[in-house]
Amino acid sequence: MIRRLTCVVVAWGAFAVSALAQTAPAAPSQPAPSPLTLQEALAQGRLNAVQARAAINAADLAAEDRKQARAALLPSLSAFAQYIHTQPNGSGSGVFVANDGPNVYTTWLTVHGDVFNAGTWASYRGAAAAEAAARAKADVASRGLVATIVQNFYLLVAAAHKSANANQSLKEAQTFLQITQEQETAGEVAHADVVKAQIQLGQRQREAQEAELAALKSRLGLSVLIYPDYREDVAVVDDLHDVAPLPPLDAVTSAATGASPDVRAAEASVRQESFGVSVARGAFLPTVSFDYFYGINANDFATYNPEGQLLLGSAFQIQATVPLWNWGATQSKLRQAHLKVQQAQAELSLAQRELLANVTTFYREAEVARDQVESLRTSLDLATESLRLTTLRYRAGEVTVLEVVDAQSTLRDARNAYDDGLVRYRVALAALQTLTGTL
Repeated sequence: MIRRLTCVVVAWGAFAVSALAQTAPAAPSQPAPSPLTLQEALAQGRLNAVQARAAINAADLAAEDRKQARAALLPSLSAFAQYIHTQPNGSGSGVFVANDGPNVYTTWLTVHGDVFNAGTWASYRGAAAAEAAARAKADVASRGLVATIVQNFYLLVAAAHKSANANQSLKEAQTFLQITQEQETAGEVAHADVVKAQIQLGQRQREAQEAELAALKSRLGLSVLIYPDYREDVAVVDDLHDVAPLPPLDAVTSAATGASPDVRAAEASVRQESFGVSVARGAFLPTVSFDYFYGINANDFATYNPEGQLLLGSAFQIQATVPLWNWGATQSKLRQAHLKVQQAQAELSLAQRELLANVTTFYREAEVARDQVESLRTSLDLATESLRLTTLRYRAGEVTVLEVVDAQSTLRDARNAYDDGLVRYRVALAALQTLTGTL
């Protein structure tokens, strides 16, 4: 009786669980992320990349330095308040004869400005040049980020292709294992062929796993560059086969020369260091400044003293400072400034030469990759046909298992080489576009 009751309870519990499973709403599945185009990935990278943000912040800091240098050229206004108490001793000044009395009140506004200061003006122009250099360096960092994102973008596309290629090779190995087993059953091949096919299948399984791991690494590498948080579900648009035309070399060289941020940064550095020479040379010249005071400086904190005399008023002073001797420090600073200008000019010349060399290198790289794409495509078609014919000949007993395995390996390598060729061309073309500022 107890055993029968237990069976009834178990049956009723199973029925209830089944009913709940049928009536309970299914958990909402996470929507798959929409694939990113290259331009969308670049926009995300410019927004979130730490290196690019640091360069932009450096440019913003340089802009604030320029504002501070400009403010130093203009008169400044300040307020001053002071009270001095001196121990009285019966005299008009108190125990300290330098003071005007036991109580001295000072409250005034001060306007200070430079009438002539060559160093301050040169510092402002140097700060403006430094801001231009920082902006150009921020552009350099942005374009370097673009090159990195482009490379990672197409490496991810290629990794997805290679993963698909590895899975296709795995299916081909599985099909060939079935063929060898059928041939062995029919008594047409030895068991060694089956063993060889099994070894080949194991190798293809490992290659598929490695390809999937490489695709995961590529996704994470791109995700770290373009997203502010950790993500694994990164999908990109596969436009690897959309081979863009290559513009003429003269047009690329002209555009790169006019748009290179490296050259602009080097030119701005030369201007900045040249103004540094002006700053150092200004230390040889006199400076003239003025001060205007308006307020109270009296023994009573009032507009009029007890005798009715006015205590609220103004004073004006102008002063000139003439440098005479500082043990050669100014001459040393001037020599330092000239050395910095020479170094900046050498770096400018190097940046110009490197730009022309990079344009030529990337252009030739793109040319070679473009010319090889069609050849690699032909090799892929031939390898595909070779595997098909070799498999048919194996079924007919005309070739050995080693030839089939070799044809499979050749087709696998041809697929990967074709994808690598496409990536090589797209990356080289993107490098040219980065130099010309069109990407």
